[in-house]
Amino acid sequence: MDQQKLGSVAKDVLASGRDACYKARDAFYMCLEKQKNLTPTEVASVGLLYPVTCKKARAEFEKNCRITWVKHFDREYCAKKRVNRLLDKENMRSGPINLPQSSTFKS
Repeated sequence: MDQQKLGSVAKDVLASGRDACYKARDAFYMCLEKQKNLTPTEVASVGLLYPVTCKKARAEFEKNCRITWVKHFDREYCAKKRVNRLLDKENMRSGPINLPQSSTFKS
C-alpha cells in the first residue's frame, strides 16, 4: 500500500487497513488448510509452499498487507505448523526430521 504524502499516516497502519490485512491473511491461511491435500507448487516468502488454488488469496494477502507483515505472518505460520507436526502423536512423521546420511561422511 502506498503512503499518500510524506508526514501523513499510511493507510495500512490504520484500523481499517489492519482489518483488511488480517481478513486477507486469514483467507489465505484458511485456503492452505482446506487445500493441504493438494501438492504445493507455488513459493511464498520464507520458503512457504502453497497450492496454485490459493494463488488468488495469496495475491490479495500481499496486496493488503505490508511485505514485512506478510513475511512475519508466513514465519509465524511455518513455526506453528512445525510445532504441531512435532507434537502430533497420530502422525508417523512426528519428531525431528531425519536427513539421509551422505556416503562421503562414512568413517
